[in-house]
Amino acid sequence: MGRPRLIILLRHGESESNCDKSVNRTVPNHKVPLTARGHTQAKAAGRQLKEILLPGENVLIYTSPYRRTRETTQEIVSQLQDVEYRVYEEPRLREQDFGNFQNDEDEMARIWKERARYGHFFYRIPNGESAADVYDRCAGFNETLFRQFNSDKFAKVLVLVTHGLMTRVFLMKWYRWTVEKFEILKNVNYCEFVTMERQDDTGKYLLKTKMRTWNDTSPDSSSLLPPGSDDSNIDAKDNRIRLMYEQIKAAEESKSETASVAAAAQAAGKQVERELEELFKEDFTVVSQFDADRYQEQLNLDFEEAAENGICLPKSRVDAK
Repeated sequence: MGRPRLIILLRHGESESNCDKSVNRTVPNHKVPLTARGHTQAKAAGRQLKEILLPGENVLIYTSPYRRTRETTQEIVSQLQDVEYRVYEEPRLREQDFGNFQNDEDEMARIWKERARYGHFFYRIPNGESAADVYDRCAGFNETLFRQFNSDKFAKVLVLVTHGLMTRVFLMKWYRWTVEKFEILKNVNYCEFVTMERQDDTGKYLLKTKMRTWNDTSPDSSSLLPPGSDDSNIDAKDNRIRLMYEQIKAAEESKSETASVAAAAQAAGKQVERELEELFKEDFTVVSQFDADRYQEQLNLDFEEAAENGICLPKSRVDAK
């Protein structure tokens, strides 16, 4: 059997539509390019990949045919000097189809809200796909991989350059996770390695990467903080923020019941907003603008993903000292 030592799933680098959703109104989703930061992230991923390779190991890369994933792959292989690798495009690894151009911002906001209420896995975006549809084509791709594993010449390291949702769906299929578990998973970060390692005793793959979920009691912010900093204060603030916004969400849902309840909900919402305002007056301690930018980038990612999941989070600012 030619099962690889490692299977690495890698989300593409930051794209222009990740920074500006209006891009999707004029540029086909499959033609959206990386940003300058996305190119930098992809090159760093290439260096990271080379570092984890054992002497003499070769690499097989399957990439989604979307422009942002192909550009990510190009930057990765540019860092693989003296490494034997092959690259193939695999359309089944493409992003979830969002229904062609997203011309109406209000309509898309309605769709995201409806999807959050209906459930992400089964909700089919108009003229597009549901996550269940993505699961079906992922299942076909997995069968292809299993057949290829029968060859003793299969590469020692398999890298799948793909998208956030496809990464979660691939893991769901591979590890037979339930729909409920899929629903609580958060997206991986840009160019974040999700590593599956083959166990010599069983031949099965151990998921080495801890997946983030919406049920986490505290965000995984430790890797974004400057060395030696105390992250407990930030974790506590993030937890308070989440709880406060849950109160706002509950208050909003109750507005339609009675006029008196609506008034109480509005008052509660304003009180929470005042607390948030006071909360964000406190400074975060960072040692450089680079660390501040990294923490801000993570907060922006969480805010963007939370909005699409029907969860309210504030878009915080971090000021470098």
